[in-house]
Amino acid sequence: MDGIDLRQLRCLVAIVDEGTFTDAAIALGVSQAAVSRALASLERALGVRLLRRTSRQVTPTATGLRVVAQARRVLADVSDLVREATSGHTRLRIGYAWSALGRHTLAFQRRWSAAHVDTDLHLVRVNSPSAGLAEGACDLCVVRRPLDDRRFGTAVVGLERRLCALASDDPLARRRSVRLADLADRTLLIDRRTGTATPQLWPPDARPATEDTHDVDDWLTAIAAGRGIGVTAESTAHQYPRPGIAYRPVRDAEPVAVRLAWWRDDPHPARQAVLELLTELYRTAGRGTSSSTVP
Repeated sequence: MDGIDLRQLRCLVAIVDEGTFTDAAIALGVSQAAVSRALASLERALGVRLLRRTSRQVTPTATGLRVVAQARRVLADVSDLVREATSGHTRLRIGYAWSALGRHTLAFQRRWSAAHVDTDLHLVRVNSPSAGLAEGACDLCVVRRPLDDRRFGTAVVGLERRLCALASDDPLARRRSVRLADLADRTLLIDRRTGTATPQLWPPDARPATEDTHDVDDWLTAIAAGRGIGVTAESTAHQYPRPGIAYRPVRDAEPVAVRLAWWRDDPHPARQAVLELLTELYRTAGRGTSSSTVP
């Protein structure tokens, strides 16, 4: 079978859309002979007749209708591919697994839109260790656990307190804050793919039992039902306030480092600007951080 190329598909679609070889040639900016040769080579490659030609009109055969529909999809996919490859300076997708930027999410979006009017910002939630970076779902990502992958570069942009999430009728919810020892006899609900809490936060002889959850919604539902407690970054409380759940600071737990990550060999052009803005937001907020209870 001879090869099939995009030029042939464009000619086929143009003939069907314009109704004649002459009009298709005008629409494509080529000669009528070139259109005829492209169609003939496509029919030869496929081994089927695609069009019926009369002195008055050109209409697709039954097979031609199916091929034209598929050709439209192929051409649309190619158009999307080109747009994806060339949109680096006009679109920025930032992935996150759980809680975006927490209390800084809205400020980041607004300040970015004001300062970078030519680069559209999109926040994308992907519950994977790289928050969609490895999967190609985003250009940069915000993660709260180290990425052990040499393909990615990372930088810490800020720190967040660790909070305990528990059912609002739990006796511990009446306290302003808790300690790790207060939670050792509870069931710790964790997300092994993207969560920041592990039993290693506790001493080896006082570690809580664990139960796996699948994502933040599953985690929140289980906590509200009293199946266990969670330990998470402060951003989760700002991103997911929910009736039936109370968040309390864990005052003797190490803070969570918030990292921006990118492809080391192909960083997005906006990486440095994002890094500077996020660092500024976390640094400014850090000056005013208090130990008050999170609602």
